[in-house]
Amino acid sequence: MKKIIALISCMFGLFVFINVYHEPQVNAAEKTYTIGTDVTFPPFVYADSNNNYVGIDMDLIRAIAKEEGFKAEIKPIGFNAAVQSLSSGQIDGVIAGMTITDERRQKFDFSTPYYKSGIVMAVAPKGNIKGLKDLKGKRVAVKTGTAGATYANSIKDRYGFRTVTFDDSDNVYNDVKNGNSAACFDDSAVLNYGVKTGLGLKVVTKPTDIGSYGFAVEKGKNKELMAKFNSGLKKLKANGQYNKIVEKYTGESATAAQKKASAKADSEGHTFIGLIKQNKSAILDGIFETIKLTVVSIICATIFGVLIGLLGVLPSKFARGASTTIIYIFRGLPLLVLALFIYNGVPSLTGSKVPAFVAGIITLTLNEGAYTAAFVKGGIDAVDSGQMEAARSLGLPFGRSMRKVILPQGIKIMIPSFINQFIITLKDTSILSIIGILELTQTGKIIIARNLEGFKIWTIIALIYLIIITVLTLLSKWVERRIND
Repeated sequence: MKKIIALISCMFGLFVFINVYHEPQVNAAEKTYTIGTDVTFPPFVYADSNNNYVGIDMDLIRAIAKEEGFKAEIKPIGFNAAVQSLSSGQIDGVIAGMTITDERRQKFDFSTPYYKSGIVMAVAPKGNIKGLKDLKGKRVAVKTGTAGATYANSIKDRYGFRTVTFDDSDNVYNDVKNGNSAACFDDSAVLNYGVKTGLGLKVVTKPTDIGSYGFAVEKGKNKELMAKFNSGLKKLKANGQYNKIVEKYTGESATAAQKKASAKADSEGHTFIGLIKQNKSAILDGIFETIKLTVVSIICATIFGVLIGLLGVLPSKFARGASTTIIYIFRGLPLLVLALFIYNGVPSLTGSKVPAFVAGIITLTLNEGAYTAAFVKGGIDAVDSGQMEAARSLGLPFGRSMRKVILPQGIKIMIPSFINQFIITLKDTSILSIIGILELTQTGKIIIARNLEGFKIWTIIALIYLIIITVLTLLSKWVERRIND
């Protein structure tokens, strides 16, 4: 047992060291701002074939940062998560093709507009939908929190359709291409770019609800950053760099080149092996982040769960009540809600930022630890009560009786539950993509946004999870055998 505890401690120390060691070194002369974005929104933000974040928004913020002498740390957390993170103060700004509206102005301060776009409807090329009137009784796909979703919901009663909401553009478009939805609504700049580069949909309406995109910060805060953005944007427009950036991603030569590259990838690299080779670096990074989250969370959740479980078997009503309450609360909260509360809710209350990785560890520790505490408590209770009575009758105090007599028997009962909980913890790391952690699931979303190979990428991701789970299961069973020997 001592060897196992020492091994776990060494693994924990190693992962903490690696995490700290890889913290980026920031030049003290340049202030760094954390900028949230949605990397599934081409041509404004997306990951290129080398998994670098590119697009109009990315080139703009980087050019402005260079002009104004600051650093922009890009957080690819998705549009909805970015908006929530900005509201809670977790990030300093958002640039993600965000349309300026009166409703959003109540919570955010916006920059000088940097692009204009309207809302259009896209359908499958061979479908029967020609216009809004054909949507009666149909289902329409939209993306959470976008201007397209707002517009669709404002007209759905008039035209008799219902909406279904997704967090990613890829899922919106695929729902239409697969025939589950009759149409989708999105920004004209995005859909027109997609159609030109081989998205597989066609636009059937003219742009409406024309709006302007703006860079956003939390209302009344980060005035210095806003001033720098506006100043930098003005300089880029004056020196012609702004037009070059827009032309780089929306010009005919750019879209033709992108369509050609997509066609070439379809013919050469969109096999399973080809996709793995193309995205090897990103997938490996996602695997490492997933394993790191899993290992650290398992250690923390085990410690937390054992302590709370032991609290529940002490001869004290207060201790038992506290244990039962903690288990009830954190086992009853959905993991997604808990993650968003810790990452976005707590900073709103305290005014202090919580790093995404730390928020993820806390989330898994509390949730998985509550389940661990429940079976620790159950495992101890499953030991015959006469064992404790016999130990006490021999003059052993409660603590020593628990340590020498009850726990060794209880641990053997708990081991299968521990193994199952390890596997559940690994799978639950995928939910943390909602707060922007670039683990395996979030990595898959970003890759799919570029190549639209949802089925193949998710098959690859699923197989990787199964391999990791198999290795973890074998390791857990080895530990079980060592304990039982």
